[in-house]
Amino acid sequence: MDSSTLRILDANLNRVREALRVIEDYTRFALDDADAAAQAKRLRHEADGVAARLGRSTLLSGRDIQNDVGREIKTPDELRRGTSQDVVAAALGRLTEAARALGEYAKLVSPQAAAAAEQIRYAAYELEQRVVLRGERRRRFRAVRLYVILTAALCRRDWVETAAAALRGGAGCLQLREKELRDAELLRRARQLRALTREHGALLILNDRPDIARLSGADGVHVGPEDLSVGEARRIGGAHLLVGKSTHTLEQVEAALAEEPDYVAVGPMFPSTTKPQAHAPGPGLLAEAVRHTELPVVGIGGITAANAGQVFAAGASCVCVCSTVISTEDAAAAARAVRAVVSPAAPSAAQPGGSRR
Repeated sequence: MDSSTLRILDANLNRVREALRVIEDYTRFALDDADAAAQAKRLRHEADGVAARLGRSTLLSGRDIQNDVGREIKTPDELRRGTSQDVVAAALGRLTEAARALGEYAKLVSPQAAAAAEQIRYAAYELEQRVVLRGERRRRFRAVRLYVILTAALCRRDWVETAAAALRGGAGCLQLREKELRDAELLRRARQLRALTREHGALLILNDRPDIARLSGADGVHVGPEDLSVGEARRIGGAHLLVGKSTHTLEQVEAALAEEPDYVAVGPMFPSTTKPQAHAPGPGLLAEAVRHTELPVVGIGGITAANAGQVFAAGASCVCVCSTVISTEDAAAAARAVRAVVSPAAPSAAQPGGSRR
């Protein structure tokens, strides 16, 4: 291997690993996103694998810092960053560029190392979308403790009034679930809820409809195990949307995680009148799901103020309710009752700039 190739490979491996460390620290400490931080760490270890294939000592022997003509070349903006988001955006750009250079020059030495570098590059593209486009929404979703599903037919009072009451009662996320509405009316309601949730600093999720989520400016879409895949939902709604996935068995949890959603919902926790099922796997399944992922795990199905504590104790990041709140005369009071049981010390809404720590 000639010395110039050695130096190029060594420099780009260092850029990849250094960029990943910056990204890992940002996702860990700024976003509180354990899943994204774990992905950055995995990619760092994969970069170490590329170094092993190329020969660590060989690469090190080719390093020549003193005679590097690019060492003093700096642009005016290179030493200036406005925010931590600017820092991580620059690191992500450096990561994908360095991974490309690494993959191209590794072809001169090791096809296996080149293939591994290419896989790092593709994973880096996905990580960039996750952090830049969805990072803040993911952070806000992690702060949610009460997630309320809104269906007008189940509301005791007017659906808009009920939504506003649920938000006042501490809901950090609303999901609009209307299976029978025509598209134009569904979009109209979604836009109404978008304005309302924005006013309260809460997130808005659309059930099953990434197209309506995109048009209404919602934060995400929720799909079931027999609906669109996570990837399909993102292709329709855009990579900026959160995508959640429902699961009812451990096999479904594992299949959902393979699709890389932003959160998984597990249930039913208890027998539910909203969506009756023959079997309620309960908090035990949720506890098992939590052991399989760093993503937020949402407990759903039959949850009330009386049993919400069991779900949270099993490891749920939040609980999702429907009729427990919206089918009552005082939805705000019902939401407060569940919210108080779930996590009294946690934020009442997924406000921008908040933190779980």
